[in-house]
Amino acid sequence: MSLIFRRGIASMASLKKASKVVCIGRNYADHVTELNNVRPKQPFFFLKPASSILAPGDGPVIRPKGVDLHYEIELALILGKQVKNLDASDEKGALDAIESYALSIDMTARNAQNEAKKKGLPWDIAKGFDTFLPISEIIPKSSIPDPHNVDIYLKVNGETKQSDSTNLMLFQIPRILSDISKVMTLEKGDIVITGTPKGVGPVVPGDVMTAGLKVNGKELPESKIEVAVEESTSTYEFAET
Repeated sequence: MSLIFRRGIASMASLKKASKVVCIGRNYADHVTELNNVRPKQPFFFLKPASSILAPGDGPVIRPKGVDLHYEIELALILGKQVKNLDASDEKGALDAIESYALSIDMTARNAQNEAKKKGLPWDIAKGFDTFLPISEIIPKSSIPDPHNVDIYLKVNGETKQSDSTNLMLFQIPRILSDISKVMTLEKGDIVITGTPKGVGPVVPGDVMTAGLKVNGKELPESKIEVAVEESTSTYEFAET
């Protein structure tokens, strides 16, 4: 079952105040293969801070010094209800919990992540830098009748790098929300990003990423992302732990 509170209309300002951003990892088989990872037996998830959200027009993605920066395009769910202990078979409950959608790019410091994996350390740092979650405008729920059948893509400098359908998800939304909500309560306004398809790769300062989402072959204008990459001017530089 899900616990439900009164719905409201999400805004970009409210997204930046989300209590958490929950990210599903390894949810597309070809992406699991390309990173030489093990296919999960159940949904695998981690958190990004809301401070990593980069709204449209808020500037470039900043690459910290010493970071091998990778893009990962993902469909984002914006929750309109509190969800706790949702049953995986409750498809209606899962979809009713979604207030709206967005497109997002889960930026990853790949070398930091790889080092953390190798040493058995947490890899929050690899996902949590400021600007590491560019997000589109909010997409009305009515614009996506079936979130398991939309096409998402990402280009770098006009060259397509990722392009696949969400029908390739290993774990669909009811199972995703169920597994998360049995561990941590999902609150109204929380964001869940649902995994990335194959084609992830690096970007460097000077590159421009563009992304979008298509329903029945038609691109939704709210889904468009265009964001440049710039080098950080901070004194921070990633170094081995």
